[in-house]
Amino acid sequence: MARPPHARERVLDAYESLLITDGERAATLDAVARAAGVSKGGLLYHFASKEDLATAMRERLERLVDDDVDRMRSAADGPVEYYLRTSVMMNDALDRAIIAVSRLAQGGSAAAAECLHRMRERSAAELRPSVRDQAALDLVLLLSDGLFFNNAVDAGASDGIVPSGADLDALLALVRRTVEG
Repeated sequence: MARPPHARERVLDAYESLLITDGERAATLDAVARAAGVSKGGLLYHFASKEDLATAMRERLERLVDDDVDRMRSAADGPVEYYLRTSVMMNDALDRAIIAVSRLAQGGSAAAAECLHRMRERSAAELRPSVRDQAALDLVLLLSDGLFFNNAVDAGASDGIVPSGADLDALLALVRRTVEG
């Protein structure tokens, strides 16, 4: 009898959470099984190795990036504003997958680093037609990185590191004036 598909996602969710909170070394097969509430055999049914888990995590990120690129293309305010607004972490599935794959890359995974590189290139390809030149594209990409990082540093402290509301609107207006062709 086949195991329910939600068990596979539960295992992958547990792996993702362990990567985010404790890092790649702590995300052992035993720890993932325990966190997912399955036996080690149940985990191995879906993922035969830790590398299979890492592959599935990268695939999850790539699917989420596909969805995000689709939303970027159809965003009412345009791709630049969408990209920057969504760079402020919301602890959504995409943010969590980016962090988890980043933890794999920090642990030395070349495949994870390449996955993150492809993600950035996909975003750049969508943004490029909306900016005047490479310097403007670099500005948007680096500002996005800064918003994402500083939002993580702020972690709800609300000390104003990352602008919000009218302040974020003003920043985005400045960026639009600067980068549009």
